[in-house]
Amino acid sequence: MAKVRISNINKIYPNGFHAVKDVDLTVEDKEFMVFVGPSGCGKTTTLRMIAGLEDITSGDMYIGDKVVNDISPKDRNIAMVFQNYALYPHMSVYDNMAFGLKLSKTPKGEIEERIQKAAKILDIEPLLKRKPKQLSGGQRQRVALGRAIVRKPEVFLMDEPLSNLDAKLRIQMRAELIKLHKELETTFIYVTHDQTEAMTMGTRICVMNGGIVQQVADPRTIYNAPANLFVAGFIGAPQMNFFDGQVNDDFHLVVGNQTFKMTDSLTDAVKNKDKKNVPLVMGIRPEDIRCGESHEGVAATVEMTELLGSDLNVYFKIAEKQYIMKAEASNQMKMGDQIFVVFNPDRLHLFDKETGESLIY
Repeated sequence: MAKVRISNINKIYPNGFHAVKDVDLTVEDKEFMVFVGPSGCGKTTTLRMIAGLEDITSGDMYIGDKVVNDISPKDRNIAMVFQNYALYPHMSVYDNMAFGLKLSKTPKGEIEERIQKAAKILDIEPLLKRKPKQLSGGQRQRVALGRAIVRKPEVFLMDEPLSNLDAKLRIQMRAELIKLHKELETTFIYVTHDQTEAMTMGTRICVMNGGIVQQVADPRTIYNAPANLFVAGFIGAPQMNFFDGQVNDDFHLVVGNQTFKMTDSLTDAVKNKDKKNVPLVMGIRPEDIRCGESHEGVAATVEMTELLGSDLNVYFKIAEKQYIMKAEASNQMKMGDQIFVVFNPDRLHLFDKETGESLIY
């Protein structure tokens, strides 16, 4: 087992594109770290540098206590699971799993023992004689995981391994990977663009954008205490609502023609950072908005609703801008209804409009 330390890593391609910028991060031993962000944010490039599949422009990469910048992928004691499974179609499942061990001249008896143990963990024992074309997508992914497990790597690297599976199977495989991580007690580093995967699987999440690490924290902290506007908007479905505003001389939050009383922590944050009477952005998650009476809420017009089983997503407009809240499925709101929306004052977020940074966290 090993921790991975990424020390001020940069990746600049020959055409000048700066894909990864000063990434500094430690993945602890036995941790399940998830890199998440939109396409092109640098997460896969970072993973490939850990694996040794991409050269590092500057900085140092450590696996355990060893600098691995100039060590080839096969000598890093890592295993990588790809999006496309990368199985040999002419080989049986058994031979696919045994291939790397045979190359490293592992004794035959040990190969058999490792494959049977991995097959049992992944519930693929009945599939060992089949060829990949005879397997479903979920079964192929299990075989790819099995091939990685038998190598007994110090670190598992996974690049969007579930993206080719259907929705139901993805949920099942997420649970299987969490269980596998606990059983193997090995360091997992997992790349995805899917924030649901990140939130449900990672012990910690590294949110990236534009090649820069935006925030690293456990899922609960990422959701409840986003470090900036990007993290606040990227994590959460539906995403956080944002309103332009500012704090007046009385330390009340002014949004449009509405004035809101702030909590003590928000007031202290504004005072400490001297952000009175400057452009700010107020953030509020859809579940922290409710319908209320005219004397306590902001007038809004319902644009549309989405029934999602136990929840109802309600899209509404204030001053020609659209926002969203979550309501009970039993709510009878419909298009065109005039409502008054109330924001939970304890769940407000404030961001500097110029820098995007949170004033609170």
